[in-house]
Amino acid sequence: MAGELTRLTPRDRLLLDLLDQHKTFTTEQFVDLAFGSIGRARNRLNTLHTRDILDRFRHYQRPGSQSWRWTLGPVGAAIIAATSGATLPRPSAVRDATARLAMSPTLAHLLTANGFFVALTGHARTHYGVRLARWWNEARCREAVGAVVRPDGHGVWQVAGRAVPFWVEADLGTETLSRVAGKLDGYGALPPARAYPVLFWLATGARELNLHAYLTRAGVPDGLTVATAAADDAAELGGPAGPVWRVAGRGGRVNLADLIPSGDGARWDA
Repeated sequence: MAGELTRLTPRDRLLLDLLDQHKTFTTEQFVDLAFGSIGRARNRLNTLHTRDILDRFRHYQRPGSQSWRWTLGPVGAAIIAATSGATLPRPSAVRDATARLAMSPTLAHLLTANGFFVALTGHARTHYGVRLARWWNEARCREAVGAVVRPDGHGVWQVAGRAVPFWVEADLGTETLSRVAGKLDGYGALPPARAYPVLFWLATGARELNLHAYLTRAGVPDGLTVATAAADDAAELGGPAGPVWRVAGRGGRVNLADLIPSGDGARWDA
């Protein structure tokens, strides 16, 4: 392992840190996060895989091949553990964790939530003056808010010095609208310092339209900003950073940066 440390690039270390925090990414997500080119991404990821720094899996699909899902390999996991002073994991334990993740019923949900933040990161890589200043996974969110609510993620989007903190709920259409909307009671119970806008990131425009209509009819907790957007519609409008968000109870769509009025966006717990 010591020899591998001298061969890792800063980008390699970034990939390891991201996998340590967020478990898995597809090849295409890694392109947006760190490479910008599918060819460069494949070449480097394959090299790291042959050295057991990364591991990967994918499920059979027809037609075509599913994109690889990348995880920490035994050497990569050992490097992360050594960096933090933790006990080095057994290679078999790392392989077992990858196998469990590959068969997890929540894998698609995890990739969807990660994909939301990947899209913001990719946008920031190609646009001046914007950045994703914070990205928390589900576990880190639980540390911050306890059992009151269970966000899929939390981030802070900065544009020209303005900061927009937010919670994310990734929706795959598997729950009833009433159950989805019911999550807002927990967000409404958060202390004012954590009362960030709640973003529902949905798979399709039809699902987004139905949820937005439901929230408009049912209402949302006082003082809470709730917005909806659909991944399929957002693809042509700059992704989640673009003018894709509809605030419950209002008309029209706004950019992510405009969900908090100018002058209020810097109020977030750093």
